Amino acid sequence: MESNVYALRGATTVLHDSPAEVDEAVGEMMEKLYKDNHLTDEDVAFILFSQTRDIRTRNAAAACRKSGYGLLTPLFCVQEAEIAGGLPLAIRVMVLVNHSAKTEARMAYMRKAASLRPEYKKEENDD
Repeated sequence: MESNVYALRGATTVLHDSPAEVDEAVGEMMEKLYKDNHLTDEDVAFILFSQTRDIRTRNAAAACRKSGYGLLTPLFCVQEAEIAGGLPLAIRVMVLVNHSAKTEARMAYMRKAASLRPEYKKEENDD
Protein backbone atom coordinates (compact mmCIF):
# COMPACT_ATOMS: atom_id res chain seq x y z
CA MET A 1 0.00 0.00 0.00
CA GLU A 2 1.39 3.38 -1.02
CA SER A 3 1.83 5.95 1.72
CA ASN A 4 1.59 9.72 1.43
CA VAL A 5 3.12 11.89 4.15
CA TYR A 6 1.99 15.50 4.24
CA ALA A 7 1.02 18.26 6.66
CA LEU A 8 -2.28 19.99 7.21
CA ARG A 9 -2.50 23.43 8.79
CA GLY A 10 -5.23 25.25 10.60
CA ALA A 11 -5.91 28.08 13.00
CA THR A 12 -8.81 29.41 14.99
CA THR A 13 -9.52 31.97 17.69
CA VAL A 14 -11.56 32.35 20.84
CA LEU A 15 -13.37 35.47 22.01
CA HIS A 16 -12.32 34.98 25.65
CA ASP A 17 -9.84 32.74 27.42
CA SER A 18 -12.01 30.06 28.97
CA PRO A 19 -11.79 26.27 28.96
CA ALA A 20 -15.21 25.98 27.31
CA GLU A 21 -14.29 28.37 24.48
CA VAL A 22 -10.94 26.66 23.84
CA ASP A 23 -12.64 23.25 23.83
CA GLU A 24 -15.28 24.45 21.37
CA ALA A 25 -12.83 26.19 19.00
CA VAL A 26 -10.33 23.32 18.93
CA GLY A 27 -13.08 20.72 18.51
CA GLU A 28 -14.59 22.67 15.62
CA MET A 29 -11.21 23.07 13.89
CA MET A 30 -10.24 19.42 14.32
CA GLU A 31 -13.65 18.22 13.13
CA LYS A 32 -13.24 20.27 9.95
CA LEU A 33 -9.69 19.00 9.33
CA TYR A 34 -10.65 15.36 9.89
CA LYS A 35 -13.91 15.57 7.91
CA ASP A 36 -12.59 17.58 4.95
CA ASN A 37 -9.49 15.38 4.62
CA HIS A 38 -11.27 12.04 5.28
CA LEU A 39 -8.96 11.25 8.23
CA THR A 40 -9.06 8.85 11.11
CA ASP A 41 -6.64 8.89 14.05
CA GLU A 42 -4.80 5.99 12.40
CA ASP A 43 -3.88 8.32 9.51
CA VAL A 44 -2.26 10.92 11.79
CA ALA A 45 1.40 10.63 12.86
CA PHE A 46 1.30 13.57 15.30
CA ILE A 47 -0.44 16.87 16.00
CA LEU A 48 1.39 20.04 17.04
CA PHE A 49 -0.55 22.96 18.50
CA SER A 50 0.56 26.47 19.36
CA GLN A 51 -1.47 29.03 21.23
CA THR A 52 -0.92 32.67 22.00
CA ARG A 53 0.19 33.74 25.45
CA ASP A 54 -3.23 35.19 26.25
CA ILE A 55 -4.76 31.69 26.31
CA ARG A 56 -3.90 30.26 29.72
CA THR A 57 -6.96 28.34 30.92
CA ARG A 58 -6.70 25.30 28.63
CA ASN A 59 -3.96 23.58 26.66
CA ALA A 60 -5.10 23.10 23.04
CA ALA A 61 -3.80 19.51 23.02
CA ALA A 62 -5.98 18.70 26.04
CA ALA A 63 -8.94 20.33 24.27
CA CYS A 64 -8.25 18.15 21.22
CA ARG A 65 -8.37 14.95 23.27
CA LYS A 66 -11.51 16.18 25.05
CA SER A 67 -13.17 16.68 21.66
CA GLY A 68 -12.49 13.04 20.76
CA TYR A 69 -9.73 13.66 18.22
CA GLY A 70 -6.12 12.55 18.58
CA LEU A 71 -6.97 9.80 21.04
CA LEU A 72 -4.36 7.49 19.45
CA THR A 73 -1.99 10.24 18.39
CA PRO A 74 0.98 11.97 20.03
CA LEU A 75 -0.01 15.59 20.74
CA PHE A 76 2.13 18.55 21.74
CA CYS A 77 1.33 22.19 22.50
CA VAL A 78 3.70 25.17 22.62
CA GLN A 79 3.32 28.89 23.21
CA GLU A 80 3.16 30.90 20.00
CA ALA A 81 5.99 33.38 19.47
CA GLU A 82 4.99 36.90 20.46
CA ILE A 83 5.03 39.02 17.32
CA ALA A 84 4.03 42.69 17.27
CA GLY A 85 0.61 42.96 15.67
CA GLY A 86 0.00 39.21 15.89
CA LEU A 87 -3.52 37.82 16.09
CA PRO A 88 -4.59 37.57 19.75
CA LEU A 89 -6.40 34.62 21.34
CA ALA A 90 -5.26 32.34 18.52
CA ILE A 91 -4.66 28.61 18.33
CA ARG A 92 -2.73 27.08 15.44
CA VAL A 93 -2.31 23.44 14.47
CA MET A 94 -0.08 21.34 12.23
CA VAL A 95 -1.20 17.77 11.60
CA LEU A 96 1.33 15.34 10.12
CA VAL A 97 -0.61 12.83 8.05
CA ASN A 98 0.44 9.45 6.70
CA HIS A 99 -2.58 8.62 4.52
CA SER A 100 -2.86 5.94 1.86
CA ALA A 101 -5.23 7.96 -0.33
CA LYS A 102 -3.92 11.52 -0.48
CA THR A 103 -6.33 13.96 -1.98
CA GLU A 104 -5.93 17.71 -2.14
CA ALA A 105 -5.02 18.87 1.36
CA ARG A 106 -7.81 20.97 2.87
CA MET A 107 -6.73 23.46 5.51
CA ALA A 108 -8.96 24.90 8.26
CA TYR A 109 -8.55 28.62 9.00
CA MET A 110 -11.58 29.56 11.06
CA ARG A 111 -13.15 32.46 12.90
CA LYS A 112 -10.83 35.49 13.06
CA ALA A 113 -7.91 33.28 12.00
CA ALA A 114 -9.42 33.13 8.49
CA SER A 115 -7.67 36.49 7.95
CA LEU A 116 -4.29 34.75 8.28
CA ARG A 117 -4.74 32.74 5.08
CA PRO A 118 -7.49 34.28 2.92
CA GLU A 119 -6.68 31.87 0.08
CA TYR A 120 -8.36 29.11 2.15
CA LYS A 121 -11.53 31.08 2.87
CA LYS A 122 -13.35 29.57 -0.13
CA GLU A 123 -12.73 26.07 1.27
CA GLU A 124 -14.54 27.01 4.47
CA ASN A 125 -17.66 27.84 2.49
CA ASP A 126 -17.57 24.75 0.23
CA ASP A 127 -19.71 22.65 2.62
